[in-house]
Amino acid sequence: MSELPQERRLVSAVPGPKSEELLARMRATVAGGISVTLPVFVTRAGGGVVEDVDGNRLIDFGSGIAVTSVGNSAPAVVRRATEQLADFTHTCVMITPYEEYVEVAERLAELTPGDHPKKSALFNSGAEAVENAVKIARAYTKRPAVVVFEHGYHGRTNLTMALTAKNMPYKDGFGPFAPEVYRVPLAYGYRWLTGPEHAAEEAAAAAIDVITKQIGADHVAAIVIEPIAGEGGFIEPAKGFLPRIARFARDNGIVFVADEIQTGFCRTGQWFACEDEGIVPDLITTAKGIAGGLPLAAVTGRAEIMDAAHAGGLGGTYGGNPVACAAALGAIETMKELDLPAKARRIGEIMTPRLRAMQEKFPVIGEVRGRGAMIAVELVEPGTKEPNPAVTSAVAKACHAAGLIVLTCGTYGNVLRFLPPLVIGEDLLNEGLDIVEEAFAGL
Repeated sequence: MSELPQERRLVSAVPGPKSEELLARMRATVAGGISVTLPVFVTRAGGGVVEDVDGNRLIDFGSGIAVTSVGNSAPAVVRRATEQLADFTHTCVMITPYEEYVEVAERLAELTPGDHPKKSALFNSGAEAVENAVKIARAYTKRPAVVVFEHGYHGRTNLTMALTAKNMPYKDGFGPFAPEVYRVPLAYGYRWLTGPEHAAEEAAAAAIDVITKQIGADHVAAIVIEPIAGEGGFIEPAKGFLPRIARFARDNGIVFVADEIQTGFCRTGQWFACEDEGIVPDLITTAKGIAGGLPLAAVTGRAEIMDAAHAGGLGGTYGGNPVACAAALGAIETMKELDLPAKARRIGEIMTPRLRAMQEKFPVIGEVRGRGAMIAVELVEPGTKEPNPAVTSAVAKACHAAGLIVLTCGTYGNVLRFLPPLVIGEDLLNEGLDIVEEAFAGL
């Protein structure tokens, strides 16, 4: 646990004067396309707290978008990364390899779903992992098409923008995009027209109909899906939907790719979210929580699929950097030692009932959803399901001003999402929920 005091403290407005000064410098020199959710400039972070240049300490319900699940500067991450920094910082694994890369691949083979032979390739970001999963699937199947889902998010490269559903802010003005990408329905229970009880069966049937009639199953290299749609609004597909899609992929020789970049590494109360319904993907993409804050990503999957790409066809100068690999080994060590899947489940046990109690009090909350420490509330016009992005923004701003970092998401911009570090103390967790409730009460 961090030496940073685990308590909220406000000594100035949020943001304070020093952060305002730094923000002016940022606006003068940093590209305007880099947006900032909460312009407080950080000096220290650890556990469930972030400290800014003005001395404010904020409760962290964001984890750098699910990255610092083990906490900022977790001791094992710092120790292993520091030792590696002292030894060497880079050689490029494609030139002269090193053991840390191999160890990460071994841990991924051990931890990811399924007991079949597995191999991995390491990269820098989630988008790179997804893009390489598509490359591998195409090499293996000799097919061109890729199927993705409504509300999905997969990255900001040209191909992964094509895979991503939402236009603003991810795609607008950046086309044309990569071809042979097809989007099919997702079982979004809350918004399924015939009701959530029909969503899994009807959405799966609709998706399969599009694939078979409009694309041709024998043209599809990969089906890529998030087990819980992250940026799209923390949408957990209705139960039964994922198994049916995975079975269809298997029956038609299509590579089933689970994008676990936001859900993976204990976030949902299991090591990987697809375990919830017993899904064993052919390929799984990971990033975010894998390395405790250092840039690392991976594609892991069936050995025969991973070996389909020709020698030299996968790689990148920095992919699987030794310092990032060492950090990942420290993060995995922490996850095991502290049993972070159990801690994630406990966070869900605390957050979900409290948020549902708020739903009873505040009709603007249309749905509370999620698993483990990946929880969200969808905000609507009271008495309807009309999205309410204005209130979502107002609640987030009120939380920020009170010293709580929260994030928004959703295709309609109307979802508050909560991603606390899995090591957060229960007192901080409850204090943060108090702030959320106060923000709703102040509407």
